[in-house]
Amino acid sequence: MSVDATTPEVTADHGHHTSLGVSNNKLAMWAFLGSECLFFGALIATYLIYLNARADAPGPEIFDIPFTSVSTFILLMSSLGMVLALAAIQRGDMRRFRVWMIATALMGATFIAGQMYEYTVFFAEGAILPASPLWSSFFLLTGFHGVHVTVGILMLVAAWVASMSGRLTPAHEETVENIGLYWHFVDIVWILLFTVVYLIPADLAAAG
Repeated sequence: MSVDATTPEVTADHGHHTSLGVSNNKLAMWAFLGSECLFFGALIATYLIYLNARADAPGPEIFDIPFTSVSTFILLMSSLGMVLALAAIQRGDMRRFRVWMIATALMGATFIAGQMYEYTVFFAEGAILPASPLWSSFFLLTGFHGVHVTVGILMLVAAWVASMSGRLTPAHEETVENIGLYWHFVDIVWILLFTVVYLIPADLAAAG
C-alpha cells in the first residue's frame, strides 16, 4: 500500500514547517540531539581527566575488548535495521516495517544485556562506582549512554505497538524518521565512546 504525499494524513504528521524547510518536530529533535552532544562531551572530558585517577582499583586492563566489540557490532547493525524499517514504512509495507522495528529493538536490548553483564564482571574485579574517580566517571558515562539506548528501545517498541493497533500508518513516516534520528545518534555516540573509553586506554595500558 502506498500513500500519496499530497494526502491530508501525510501533511498532518509533518506539522508546521519552519523557514529552514523542516518541520517543527524534526527541528526539535535536532535541537535535542545537539544539547545531548554537549552532555556527552562534558562526560567524555571528565572521563579523560580522571583516566589515571585509579586509586587502588583496577584500570582499563580488565576491559574485555573482544566481548565489547561484539556488542558494538550488534548495536551498529541495529542502525541498519532502523534504515530498513523507515524504508519499509515509506513504501507502505507495514509488515516489513514491524519486522525491522522489533528486530532493531531486540538488537538494542542485546547490547544493553551485554553492558549489564560487563558491569557484573567489573564489579567482581573490584571496579565499582566509588572505587576511584576513573570508575565513577566510567559508569556515569557508559550508564548515561545505556539510559539513552533504553529510551530508544522503548520508542521502537511503542512505535511497533502503535503500528499493530493501526495508530501508526505510512502517513506517520516522519515520526519514524525522528525515532531513527535518535537511534542513529546513540549508535554514533557509542562508536566514539568505544574508541575513547575502551580502545585508547586499553592500548595505553598494554603499552605501559
